[in-house]
Amino acid sequence: MEEALNDPARAADKGDDTRRKIEQVMLFAQVRPGQSVLELVPGSGYWTRVFSAVVGPQGHVYTVWPNEMGKFDTESLANWQKLTATPHYANVGILQQPAAKLQAPAPVDLVFTAQNYHDFHDPFMGPMDIAAFNRQVFDALKPGGLFVIIDHVAPAGSGLADTNTLHRIDPASVKQEVEAAGFVFDGESKALHNAADPHDIKVFDKAIRGHTDQFIFRFRKPAK
Repeated sequence: MEEALNDPARAADKGDDTRRKIEQVMLFAQVRPGQSVLELVPGSGYWTRVFSAVVGPQGHVYTVWPNEMGKFDTESLANWQKLTATPHYANVGILQQPAAKLQAPAPVDLVFTAQNYHDFHDPFMGPMDIAAFNRQVFDALKPGGLFVIIDHVAPAGSGLADTNTLHRIDPASVKQEVEAAGFVFDGESKALHNAADPHDIKVFDKAIRGHTDQFIFRFRKPAK
């Protein structure tokens, strides 16, 4: 893990490692050399660069850019296409597909998404059948595989009310949705918990941006 975090290719990311608790998150996700990872909406590639280094040349990282997100964020998508063409990231591929039709080229060990699960509930990504989407995640995993979700915490009991406004989601709703697809809840990390977050302001508000209260859930596909 130390070697992966100190990869010179991610020097620009190092300043965020303490804040984003990168080592704790990677250990919680149980990612190992030789594994295959599917990352939903990779954004700037902060997590991807570490996944690439950890799984190594015998592993693979599939990054999913939903077509709907690509239309919304063309600059990030263009930058991502450049990254995946870099020899250093030969084990990283890009999958451009409809948000509602998730498909992996082969069964994977881990599906991971950070700060984007709530987006799959929003109008610009849809219409989405989130139950069908979570079943697609389930089908993309090997038996015993993991689905790890990081997202911004919404007020308890708020359900899906804040996904398109505050860009937050009620953790209880996430757990209910994912378990309904056949997953077993396998643990929670408090590494990104922030009790000072009031939960009722946008995640982009300067008072909280970069320091929101976030849940980290791990779900497992049963081995049999």
